[in-house]
Amino acid sequence: MTDLGNRRPGAAGEADGLVPSEEAPGGISRRRMIGYLLAAPTLVAAARFGADPAEAAVPSLGPTDLADLSDILTAAAAPTFGLLKITVDSAGVAHFALPRAEVGQGITTAVTMVIADEMDLPIDKVKVTLADATPELQFNQLTGGSNTMHALYTPIRTAAATARGQLRATAADELSVPAALLRAADGVFTTPDGRTATYGSLAEKAAVRSTRTVKTQLKSAASLRYVGTEQKRIDARASVTGTKEFAMDLDVPNALPTMVCRPPKINGKALAILNAPDVKAMPGVTDVVIVPHNQFTPGGVAVRAKTFGQCFDAVRALNVKWGGGTVDDKSSASVLADLKKSEIPLTPALPGTTIDETFIFNFRPGDALEPNCAVADVRKDRAEIWSSLKSPIWAKQQIALALGLAPEKVAVHVVEGGGSFGRHLFCDAAFEAASISQKMGKPVRLMWHRTDNFRQGRSHPMAISRVRMTRQGSNVIAVDQRHTGVACDFTQGLGDIFTSLDTSQPGQNFLQFSETVFTFTANVPYQFGAVSQLLNEIYTFNTFNTSSVRNVYSPDVATSTELMVDRVAKDIGKDALQFRLDNAKDDRMKAVMRTVAQAGNWGRTMEAGTAQGIAIHSEYKGRSACLVEIDCRPQTVNRKIREAYTGPRVTKVTYAVDVGLPINILGLKAQIMGGAMDGIAQALTYGLHLEKGSFLEGSWDDAHYTRQWNTPPEVNVIVMPPTTGEPGGAGEFGVGTTMAAVACAYYRATGKFPTEFPINQHEPLTFEPFPTVPPIPASPVDGLGRAGIKRPRKKTTKKKTTHKAG
Repeated sequence: MTDLGNRRPGAAGEADGLVPSEEAPGGISRRRMIGYLLAAPTLVAAARFGADPAEAAVPSLGPTDLADLSDILTAAAAPTFGLLKITVDSAGVAHFALPRAEVGQGITTAVTMVIADEMDLPIDKVKVTLADATPELQFNQLTGGSNTMHALYTPIRTAAATARGQLRATAADELSVPAALLRAADGVFTTPDGRTATYGSLAEKAAVRSTRTVKTQLKSAASLRYVGTEQKRIDARASVTGTKEFAMDLDVPNALPTMVCRPPKINGKALAILNAPDVKAMPGVTDVVIVPHNQFTPGGVAVRAKTFGQCFDAVRALNVKWGGGTVDDKSSASVLADLKKSEIPLTPALPGTTIDETFIFNFRPGDALEPNCAVADVRKDRAEIWSSLKSPIWAKQQIALALGLAPEKVAVHVVEGGGSFGRHLFCDAAFEAASISQKMGKPVRLMWHRTDNFRQGRSHPMAISRVRMTRQGSNVIAVDQRHTGVACDFTQGLGDIFTSLDTSQPGQNFLQFSETVFTFTANVPYQFGAVSQLLNEIYTFNTFNTSSVRNVYSPDVATSTELMVDRVAKDIGKDALQFRLDNAKDDRMKAVMRTVAQAGNWGRTMEAGTAQGIAIHSEYKGRSACLVEIDCRPQTVNRKIREAYTGPRVTKVTYAVDVGLPINILGLKAQIMGGAMDGIAQALTYGLHLEKGSFLEGSWDDAHYTRQWNTPPEVNVIVMPPTTGEPGGAGEFGVGTTMAAVACAYYRATGKFPTEFPINQHEPLTFEPFPTVPPIPASPVDGLGRAGIKRPRKKTTKKKTTHKAG
């Protein structure tokens, strides 16, 4: 076997894949990667991380100009980049176990494109799966902060380039031709005289007997075939045909349907089951047990049956004695009062004209399309869990502690999820399924009811954001923002037990994580002089069940800031777009603004009661601008749709996004579209009402997520050409910018300056809240009627009568 570590770079150039990368400026920002080959029966390649001392950040006014949350997450993951491996099998297929969770954001497709490009393989010759919980990866298996592609892009490319270089060197030896003369395409090397060698035929020969380091060269941007193009999702066919497997689709022997009867109050406790024998005697029911409330699960009474329908019936039939919860006396109004009492004072005002407003952001749900679910098979000496998990290492370690098993005796499998909204950062369903399975001594297939998700699941924390802008003439010289919220739960740390150990101590959840996340995500993307943004949070982390719900702070911070920018522009008599262009921090931001202004026809004449709104947002190495048009005319606001809230309608969205280096243009557009629908909902309609320790909403219908009748008929997402050599984050980008743009459009259309969100929060309820006992509503039986389909009548046979002549 040729010793690649001693090969001399030369004539082979880029094709050889063995010399240091010659990326364009910004190509591998702040990173230097080295490839290495692992001893194995077939070809295995990986990447090693090294800091590049020649590069350093340029100081600026705000923390996010120096580093942002994505930098922190990447730095935490970097020490174990070398454990990420690409394996080529005898069929010529490149395999990669992705240490992140695919929850619909399309990262498996993007990673497939990156590997296919770097290895000269067709898309269908790359197989990306989700890695099981792997503790040795430490902080490298946390999915969050829109960090996946930013963190893994260069390590994955380096591993792929290392594999390509070794295959090329082996092919050169096998075909007796200089490596530089080999042409690679679709997993085949071809010599000038037409002889070929496939990757599959070379895989075993290219394997090495001892791990060795090699220098690799990444492909130039011009030679990439897939990156930067529109690629359909690799799982699209499986998704639309129903063959894609989620947790509830797995065939785990004897894992029967299981559901939990939840308490009537948030975090209430089940004290006793008053009719256990009767419920256990119901058709199909096998087990009824109390699930204790703890830090990780809301608890209740679990029932296991042969079908989920039988579980529904059993849950509704249970008679449970409940203890109190953690917020029995709380309502939205009392939480708001507590928030206002805890606001950090503003800094002394500078001379000038000031505008000072406080914005209220109510609780909103964190419910994804797929309800919380997990499968667990816990035995006396081992356990196996299947669930969609964004912090699987932490889940594995904590579940092992809870079950009293050694971590190596607990296998945690990461399954693709049907959405997340930040919810899968928490392993509630996995913990609960493991606990139930242990108590019952049987495998369980746990699924939460939709109403459980809304009332006992994780929500976006309620918050207020006070913003004061000070100007002298037309120049803003100071911005002070004081964001005060219900504590967001970050006790999963960085996805590892070591960083989560002391977050449950008083104040540590806030000091170690909330403060850090806020500081390195909140920003004002303008040259506005002295900027001060401070966070405070109230209550302990486990008072309410909270999560990030797609950007825990950014949508609220951006919406309140952008509304104030509109106010200042109006006060000084300047066009809202031009004022932003005059004060934007950099050319990338100005470019996305000019793009949406032109594509969206900013400033066009519009009918009274309708208007345009524009907002910008900087996040995770990217820049974005959103221009929306809204219709607030009475005939639109007062549309009648059965059991629905209509209200103002966003009729058009034009969105420009610069993520540095876009990977999958089509996937990026889809992410922004989804985020835009979320932003529209959070601005106008999507929220929760807390009364006496319980949320009134029990479904999407109640909470009024963006529905078909409020979806903009026209959405145009423009992906900017590459501006850097590496990808930034995109998973959450669409939310905050769109929410802010909708709020600004509403202000311009109605003349009313909105200070509470969603805007419809204090309008009369359009629904009758489900009872809290039983905790889930009866299953509907009028589906055909609601779809406008008449139930077919049964045919009757009339008796034939014979008439005789008289």
